[in-house]
Amino acid sequence: MVNLIESCVIKPAKHTPNGLMSLSEFDQVGAITHASIVYLYQSPIDFDSAIVTLKDSLSNVLVTFYPLAGRLHDIGKGRFEVDCNAIGAQFLVAESESRIEDFGDFHPTPQLQTLVPQVDTKAPVHEQPLLLVQVTKLGCGGMCLGLAISQIMVDGSSGFHFTNEWARLARGEQLKNPPFLDRRVLQAKEPALLEPSFDHPEYGPPPVLMGHTDALEEIKKETTIVMLKLDKKDIEKLKNKANNGENNYPLCYSRYEVVAGHMWRCACKARRHASQQLTWLYFPMDVRNRIEPPLPQFYFGNAVYRAAATSTSGELISKPLSYASSKIREAKAKATDEYLRSSMMFLKNLPDVSQCRNFHSPIPEAFYGNPNIDINNSWGRQPSDGLDFGWGEEIYGGTAAHGSEGKSIIMRGSHEDGSFLIMLHLQVAHIEDFKKFFYGDI
Repeated sequence: MVNLIESCVIKPAKHTPNGLMSLSEFDQVGAITHASIVYLYQSPIDFDSAIVTLKDSLSNVLVTFYPLAGRLHDIGKGRFEVDCNAIGAQFLVAESESRIEDFGDFHPTPQLQTLVPQVDTKAPVHEQPLLLVQVTKLGCGGMCLGLAISQIMVDGSSGFHFTNEWARLARGEQLKNPPFLDRRVLQAKEPALLEPSFDHPEYGPPPVLMGHTDALEEIKKETTIVMLKLDKKDIEKLKNKANNGENNYPLCYSRYEVVAGHMWRCACKARRHASQQLTWLYFPMDVRNRIEPPLPQFYFGNAVYRAAATSTSGELISKPLSYASSKIREAKAKATDEYLRSSMMFLKNLPDVSQCRNFHSPIPEAFYGNPNIDINNSWGRQPSDGLDFGWGEEIYGGTAAHGSEGKSIIMRGSHEDGSFLIMLHLQVAHIEDFKKFFYGDI
């Protein structure tokens, strides 16, 4: 139970540029939702003093990161601009009897989600804040900083850039890395009617189960979220297994490639697919250094391309782990400057990008679950040096919500011990078999 104590709006401390800001093609696809992030801090913390510090520093950091104080402007066909009107960020103060230990391993639960500000999704989009903050005093004396930040505005890298600079100001330091705000550097060039150089099936509807024409039946099934850990030895075993198999690439498969491939294979086994079942593994790729020339340092916005590795379940299961890892490497290798610019042109030429969006209300085209897996590491890679607002680093920082079935996040384990934490949302009917294969096949 969370009790609301205060609600206010935090505006930039100084006058900021106003007017409409155009968005890039990568901003115009994906979720019209807010990412939910929590940072949990142990006592002792002077709660009242912390509130003053957070409010003042947020007001100051919004001077530089002023688009976050604005609102979206709908220009139709699923596309938006940002109205830089300095209306401000929503700031909530709350208290809860919950203790930090009540949240267990911190995987997303309804209890954890009460620590994140709730967006009124029924309100017109131009009335919804792009940034909402909730500071909750916990029963144990600890504190939670919960953020809801528009995924149209930032990817994980930009979101963490913002919170790091906010924390820096809260500690009494100067802003270190101002953002590069001009998103035109990641827009498709004119003329818009120029045809893309490649086909881009990754932006089309994902595969559905054989014998079905849509995912409506799968959407209705009961699901659950689990947090699984692979320690350093587990990951090394998987790497050895993958790299002792067939590899047509000069470099060994990475930790990420083998863990993602392992997870993909285990999901196919647990779901008991037919051998000819098409299955895609979606995963994000940061394009900041893949575009030529590279994007300006501290580019602020979505610079993530959603890659798709494709196979059949039968091939993934019957062939060794190296095959799954090779399909992921193959999808990564496609993301050249030419291919990425072609994808931008493809998106620019779409009459309506709603088919690429994931709105608050689920639609069949937006379901990337069974028979597929959708890894969203953009918000899973927390900065390794923590987030210190002046009262020490958090004991946990991560997502508080985890989307629909098939969604997954691969995160670094705590204490930099070489482990990975895998958060996965699967159907209840499949989860026990998945765990059996996940650990039994190492």
